[in-house]
Amino acid sequence: MATVKSKKDITVVKKEKLGAKNPNAMPKIEKIVVACGIGSLVTRKGHKDFDEFEKNMIKITWQKPQMIKSRKSISNFKLREWLPVMLRVTLRKKKAYDFIDRFVKLVLPRVRDFSWISEKSFDHQANFNMWLVSYNVFPELNVDDVVTPMGLQITIVTSTKNTEKSKELLKWLGIIFK
Repeated sequence: MATVKSKKDITVVKKEKLGAKNPNAMPKIEKIVVACGIGSLVTRKGHKDFDEFEKNMIKITWQKPQMIKSRKSISNFKLREWLPVMLRVTLRKKKAYDFIDRFVKLVLPRVRDFSWISEKSFDHQANFNMWLVSYNVFPELNVDDVVTPMGLQITIVTSTKNTEKSKELLKWLGIIFK
């Protein structure tokens, strides 16, 4: 494969590899959803103040997270109606591409024992799902910022419904698959 020097060259090479005749038919990232589950803190530990998690999500994604509350009570999980269960941020357009670039170049190398990402992380709609055990691997966060380590779920939604095309797009963005 020839060396790629500019964004135009990348588009030409991608079009040849994916067989798209129209540049608008190329797969794109529609949105990235970053979510942090906080329901266990409410039910088990009795947390009522989520300012720490909200500030950390703002530092990670540059947007204020949306508080998602439960819709109905589930007694087995000690979950009551309208208790907070998740903080969620949706990134679109330039912010999504900036986030994925920063995630691939700065965050993934900081993940302990990271070597590759499983190809089984795609769902039936060709969306890519990834889970981080702790969000303290982001370089924006100091050691003092993370008092309670929490996991982070990242979902990358693409414009294509073909898993192979979606995987090829993510490879072009720098994600390493097995």
